[in-house]
Amino acid sequence: MALRDLFRVKPLDQLVHETEHPDKQLKRALGPFHLTFIGIGAIIGAGIFSMVGEAAAGATASAGVAARAGAGPALIISFILVAAACSLAALCYAEFASMAPVSGSAYTYAYATLGELTAWIIGWDLILEYAVGNIAVAISWSDYLQTLLSNLHLTWPHWLGVDFGSALHAARKVAEATGKGVDLSTLGSTVLQSAEAWNQAPRLAGIPLIVNLPAVLIIAFITWILVLGIRESARFNTAMVIIKLLVIGLFVAVGAFYVKPDNYVPFSPNGWAGISSGAAVIFFAYIGFDAISTAAEETRDPQRNMPIGILASLIVCTLIYVIVAFVLTGMLKWNLYTGVADPLAKAFEQRGLNWISGIISFGAVFATTSVLLVFQLGQPRIFFSMGRDGLLPEWASRVHPKYKTPHVTTILTGIFVAVLSGISSIEEAANLCNIGTLFAFILVAAGIIVLRRTDPHRPRHFRTPFMPWVPLGAIASCFWLMFELHWVTWVRFIGWLALGLVIYFTYSRHHARFYSKT
Repeated sequence: MALRDLFRVKPLDQLVHETEHPDKQLKRALGPFHLTFIGIGAIIGAGIFSMVGEAAAGATASAGVAARAGAGPALIISFILVAAACSLAALCYAEFASMAPVSGSAYTYAYATLGELTAWIIGWDLILEYAVGNIAVAISWSDYLQTLLSNLHLTWPHWLGVDFGSALHAARKVAEATGKGVDLSTLGSTVLQSAEAWNQAPRLAGIPLIVNLPAVLIIAFITWILVLGIRESARFNTAMVIIKLLVIGLFVAVGAFYVKPDNYVPFSPNGWAGISSGAAVIFFAYIGFDAISTAAEETRDPQRNMPIGILASLIVCTLIYVIVAFVLTGMLKWNLYTGVADPLAKAFEQRGLNWISGIISFGAVFATTSVLLVFQLGQPRIFFSMGRDGLLPEWASRVHPKYKTPHVTTILTGIFVAVLSGISSIEEAANLCNIGTLFAFILVAAGIIVLRRTDPHRPRHFRTPFMPWVPLGAIASCFWLMFELHWVTWVRFIGWLALGLVIYFTYSRHHARFYSKT
């Protein structure tokens, strides 16, 4: 293979033409309302219901030293900054989605502009956003389910509700604190429960049998829903979105009466370092608007409806986030959210309003369910597109004869996410998801610049404004957020990409189809 073959592009016309093949054609059933709700369903979830506490309070290392500065009440600024960065990327996605209404999202756009090798890299990278991101969401779903059961005075075994690594780490922290005579209540309920899981778990050959079973079961259920069909999935998602918007409305309406101005002082306790660190963490709360583009082949009039769905969902969610952050940091002092997995529920627990805390936990279960559905919808369709291009085996592009869904890749994705969500921690999965998504945004923004030069006369139903400053701004802001992540996340990210390149050069490049611009 010549070096130039690594960067051969797949013409946009051919991309669109392949969607018309009857044996590999998806059903077009989504309109702008469905797409907007899919976006809201993907965006509002674990980020606002779980990660927002860590973003406000920061994180501490095992020795009690600050590992990440918290934004404090200035979390509001963190949300606005991330919204601005995502808006720049969203404008680039909207132009691509209107030109190439094809499953595959950033992978497809990269193939059309930056070439085959880059497309493979971004397709492999998107596994970090959708599949690994869903691992974090499934873990969050499990946390809120267990909180809900606790509020209903029902007991769920701790050793069936946490991952092995977190239980081991918690047991060591408790042992260390006990040896130093430290009050164990300062470690937080999450750490104490995880340590209890380690001590109570049954043993096999001396090894504790610990697994996050609720996370595994919810992924299995979502996978079943997605195999049944896109319309059924969209209806299920709409119901979940309505419920979680009602719950968030309840949080804001009731929580506003418990806001104390003193909790906003100091507004930015850790200065710019805290705001930047908080932005890198709560970026996870914005992931999802780009998932809309993976449903392009199942959208009616995608040239018009895709940009509407992408931009409308991002605007709505930004307004909701700023309001929630304002109320959350006003109800409790920002540092009281340290180590809290369910901060919205925690805010009411501290006020003695356990019944509202239970409702919040109930709503969070539905909120994260909709996120799980949309992310699980996105990943199989990327695999589907890669299989159609020959970069993955042919079976990856098979469509169910009755339901017209990519059932093979849906089931395989479900197995992958279910297994890892049972044994992984939310911090590891969320950080990998963040860096993978930011990298995808950078390549999409670069692709817009390239395509404006290589194919300037192609009809564009939506045009990214203020070229090239919008995509350049997206690239710069995404790089900024990437460099705010921990170096360990970078090591894992580079290792993941290296593994992807091995697969590409040993299999995919030998089976990829050859394309030309003729």
